[in-house]
Order: sequence, then structure tokens, then C-alpha cells
Amino acid sequence: MDIIKNGFINHHKVLEDTMDLIPVVQKMAEICLNSLRNGNKILICGNGGSAADAQHIAAELIGRFCNERISLPSIALTVDTSILTSIANDYNYDMVFSRQVEGLGVQGDVFWGITTSGNSTNVIAATETAKELGLTTIISTGKDGGMIKNVADVSLIIPSNNTARIQEMHMLCAHLICEIIDQENW
Repeated sequence: MDIIKNGFINHHKVLEDTMDLIPVVQKMAEICLNSLRNGNKILICGNGGSAADAQHIAAELIGRFCNERISLPSIALTVDTSILTSIANDYNYDMVFSRQVEGLGVQGDVFWGITTSGNSTNVIAATETAKELGLTTIISTGKDGGMIKNVADVSLIIPSNNTARIQEMHMLCAHLICEIIDQENW
């Protein structure tokens, strides 16, 4: 029982602390919205639970979130096992996302990296590649922001060291971004 109660208490505290980041979430939404308005796409990636979050976000954009609207171009770079394993085998795992960004990304697109620690080398490498290609880079991270906070254009750094709480806030913020995008008259 204490684990459950403490989980709720900690979630609530992290939620309250994350409210200070409303301007960052708004900025991320504006970046995504402007890119989509201009006919560009959003490339999203992460590892483990963050990979699942990337797929979830892409699904909300390709399908729909709340409102009926056109399908919006977004790609989770985490879903094609043939691509992931060929890059990991032929190059190395640090390049599984950056090679995809190189092949799919164009100037005006948005790259959205998700890493709870901010130190996932493959997400950092993809962020660097995206910047080199002229993509706007946004990051969802936590803890102290890790190394990636120095690379990305906009970093959402959830003020927690607890991976589960960070992931919960990442999806809350992603859903809010999707809700803002849904309000557009597509």
C-alpha cells in the first residue's frame, strides 16, 4: 500500500514541478505546428519506454488525437526492425536513429528525441545529425537534462530523477502538444 500511495504522492509533486515548464511545452507545440503547417513532418525516437512513447506520439498524429482531422506526417524511427538491426549490425547501435534522420529528414522537419537520462548516445547522435540537416530539434528528457540539453534547440527537462515519473510527464506533455495540434483547422 505504501508503494502505491508514495507513487501517487511523487507523481503529484513532479506534476506540480512540471507546471513551471508550460512555456517550454507551448514552444514545442508551436514548433511542431509550424512544421506541419508547412507540409513537413516530425521524426520521433527513443529507447525502451521512450521508444514506445515515440510510437504513441506518431500514432496520435497519423491517426488522430481527439478531433477528426487529416492524417499528419510523423514517423517513429523505432518501428522497423530490419532498418534498426541492419544499421546496428553494419555500423553500430549509436547510429540506428541518425542514419534514418539522414535518409528521411529534410530542412523544415522536426526531430523529437526522447531520453529520460538525456545521455542516450543514439538519440544524441540523431539530434546532431538533425541539426546538421536543418531540422528543428526538440527533446523530452529528465534528471539534469544530460548531455543532450546542450545539443537540442528546445529541451523539456522534467524535474525528477525517477524514470517512471519522467515518462509519465513526457506523455502528459506529448498529449498536450497533440491537443494543441488538434485545434488547428486542418
